[in-house]
Amino acid sequence: MGIDELLGLAASVSLLSGWRLYLTVLGTGLAMYFGVVDLPENLKILDALANPWVIGIAGLGAIAEFFADKVAWLDSIWDGLNTLIRPLGGAMLALAVVDAGDPVWQVIVFLLGGGAALASHATKATARAAVNTSPEPVSNVILSTAEDVVTGGLLALAFANPIIAAVIAVVLLGLAIWGLFAAKRMLAKLFSPQPAPPPQP
Repeated sequence: MGIDELLGLAASVSLLSGWRLYLTVLGTGLAMYFGVVDLPENLKILDALANPWVIGIAGLGAIAEFFADKVAWLDSIWDGLNTLIRPLGGAMLALAVVDAGDPVWQVIVFLLGGGAALASHATKATARAAVNTSPEPVSNVILSTAEDVVTGGLLALAFANPIIAAVIAVVLLGLAIWGLFAAKRMLAKLFSPQPAPPPQP
């Protein structure tokens, strides 16, 4: 992979880790294990994601996340528990993909990867809090399943064509940030105190 493709892959996995960290680590680890992601020789030390233990733990986390994310309010608790883990995971995934031998690059990649993961995580958590106010459980399941499908599809695309995947991921991040502000406005309107009715004469 060239540097542009590695940067595209790093951007994609960082953003996706904010939604589905464990699925992203699992998919990236399996891609490295089976040689789909061909790291340059100087980055072979970073193929720790291909370790069977890492793959196994990521698989267990992905299963737990799959089910926890489908239950209203449990998904928000899960998101809260992962508020620190997802941005760190996104930063580490970016470092694992991009050649970070230069300390300046290490800082840049770490900040961009962590920031991208934090932005997508914040959007997801806020959207879920808004959806959880709905009395019916179907919308939560539909939204969670859509996130599963989008994450899996973009992850597969990231390995097949990292540059296109990065462009799509950036567009999704823009939509996610817009959705974050829309969800905040909706929550503020939902929970703002209602004016008291005028007294009856």
